[in-house]
Amino acid sequence: MEKTGPDARDGWQAREGEELLARAFEDNRPRLLRVAYTITGSLAEAEDCVQEAWLRLRGLDDPGTVRDLAAWLTTTVSRLALDALGSARARREQYVGTWLPEPLVEARSADPADRVTLDESVSMALLVVLEQLSPAERTAFVLHDVFSVPFPEIAEVVGRSPAAVRQLASRGRRRVEGGRPRTPASEAEQRELAEAFMAACRNGDLPGLIALLDPDVVLRGDGGGKASTVPHAVLTSERVAPLMIARAVEAGKLNIRIADVNGAPGLVARDESGEVSVVAFTVDAGRITAIDLIRNPDKLARVPDLG
Repeated sequence: MEKTGPDARDGWQAREGEELLARAFEDNRPRLLRVAYTITGSLAEAEDCVQEAWLRLRGLDDPGTVRDLAAWLTTTVSRLALDALGSARARREQYVGTWLPEPLVEARSADPADRVTLDESVSMALLVVLEQLSPAERTAFVLHDVFSVPFPEIAEVVGRSPAAVRQLASRGRRRVEGGRPRTPASEAEQRELAEAFMAACRNGDLPGLIALLDPDVVLRGDGGGKASTVPHAVLTSERVAPLMIARAVEAGKLNIRIADVNGAPGLVARDESGEVSVVAFTVDAGRITAIDLIRNPDKLARVPDLG
């Protein structure tokens, strides 16, 4: 027989309260993932941070006492991400070859409503520059300049005074500004360059590919010791272009598709063996200034099959 009375009512109210809490958390999840991903550069670590924040929220004696749930969750996830970044830095020092952030890849949909809107805060170019900052500088800059978190709240995350956090964010901002494109491309311009790059690699068009590249272009490759790529950064169009065409020839018949890579047009390629490569471009003044090639399979498990 179904229970009635105060005990049953209390149980129903508890279930209803947990459902409301879960819905409120899910409303915050996309932003929390962006915060953690931008701090760590790893979607896997970001998801772990967000899941841990949910467990901590549920573990509170009375979650209803949290006055500002979004702020509480942002602070909690940021602390977890900062800790994860500190641990990851030690591992990345032992990483085989160049370490690049895990790419966020989405199929390009004709319906904008079907796509997750990503902005400069998760661009590959920004994430690469952020790798040059200390964990505290990176966290302070990301939270303040990207996510508009007040300095006193950031101070709770990094364990510094608000004045010290202001200085951390300022130092990070100077480094970031020095690494950003001065004349960034529109989405249409970057898509056109990505398509031209894809065609030149397919056709072995060396002069055509060189024309797309800035003379001082940099090629970075991340294979993590599990996939072949360039062991160190390669500079200048005269060296980068032949390497890219040679790699396309060596890979055989490539299935290359345009995709959103961290919110901007990039490439996803699958060779005849099924191995995946993701290419992210940085564009400045109409030319490609950086090519980030990610081939480490551990970072590509979430790449969709684009057909």
